[in-house]
Amino acid sequence: MLLPLAWGSLFFPGLFGLCTWGLRRARPAWTYNDCVMISTRLVSSVQAVLATGSGIIIIRSCSNVVTDRHWLAREYVWFLIPYMVYDSYAMYLCEWYRAGDQSSRQPLTIFRNFLSKNRLMITHHVVILCVLVPVAQRLRGELGDFFVGCIFTAELSTPFVSLGRVLIQLKQQHTLLYKVNGILTLTTFFFCRILLFPFMYWSYGQQQGLSLLQVPSRIPFYCNVANAFLVAPQIYWFSLLCKKAARLFSAPSAKKDG
Repeated sequence: MLLPLAWGSLFFPGLFGLCTWGLRRARPAWTYNDCVMISTRLVSSVQAVLATGSGIIIIRSCSNVVTDRHWLAREYVWFLIPYMVYDSYAMYLCEWYRAGDQSSRQPLTIFRNFLSKNRLMITHHVVILCVLVPVAQRLRGELGDFFVGCIFTAELSTPFVSLGRVLIQLKQQHTLLYKVNGILTLTTFFFCRILLFPFMYWSYGQQQGLSLLQVPSRIPFYCNVANAFLVAPQIYWFSLLCKKAARLFSAPSAKKDG
């Protein structure tokens, strides 16, 4: 427990500082605001790759989706806790530098704007720290490492989401890279954050000799409620991504019609 927590507490802030310093050296023309925002996306992408890799290892090692164990299912959660704390601070830091000149910054106003703009993401972080961590580490007992691994793989879409925001930051929305990345973002988000939940039900059904439709009535009610709470914000975020993609791909035709 202590070692992953210590490593995470050093790794994520250290990586953020290193990325910011490197970008400042490599791109002197960029503002400090640009470097900070891009650095937060890079750190998020690194965490996503580590989480996805851990999830794949766990899934592949669990033949029995209920009882099989893998040490990463518990240890990576301890490593993830410092990231959630760091990421909350990084979001606030981005809001701070987005506010403009230091002389015009008002801490209370900035904090209110931060809470207003990021309320869903902040809630997401709080739920992970206060609900999912205790469930993953204590309340589930010795069962369900496979499903913890599945939840880790949901992070696969994060590098593509981050790249899209970096391209927007650099005003590259008109490029082919931005459009291709948009398609990859939608694809990975749909498969790894929405279809992930039917996949977990299906995997349990295969283990128990049940059809996909039979599984919800054969598992504890609180499992269905927990999955509903997890998938609901994913569906909301996916709808926002779809609306954004629709505007992106309809813009050229709209210009032609005009």
